[in-house]
Amino acid sequence: MKESIEQDSEEIRDDQTYLLKLYVAGQTPKCVKAFANLRAICETHLSGKYNIEIIDLTKNPQLGRADQILAIPTLVRHLPSPLVKIIGDLSNTERVLVGLSIQPN
Repeated sequence: MKESIEQDSEEIRDDQTYLLKLYVAGQTPKCVKAFANLRAICETHLSGKYNIEIIDLTKNPQLGRADQILAIPTLVRHLPSPLVKIIGDLSNTERVLVGLSIQPN
């Protein structure tokens, strides 16, 4: 599955903490892969500067309304601003880094 990225332009400082929400639907293979890929990217490129919240829409479907979640899995970057959404299993590391405005190590 290709990832799609929605983003406004704004410069990101190196010292900012990333607040990331990963919307999933249970323990499907794509959702599990998305979490593993996200964790690996964060450990490699944001060590100590990120918080990941996993939101399972099978348990709490109403939680997807606030971020207008239309597809699963979806990663939403809440901080630093602006809000960014990446849809897919996050397997294309380069696209995820660009989408999250992270400079590769």
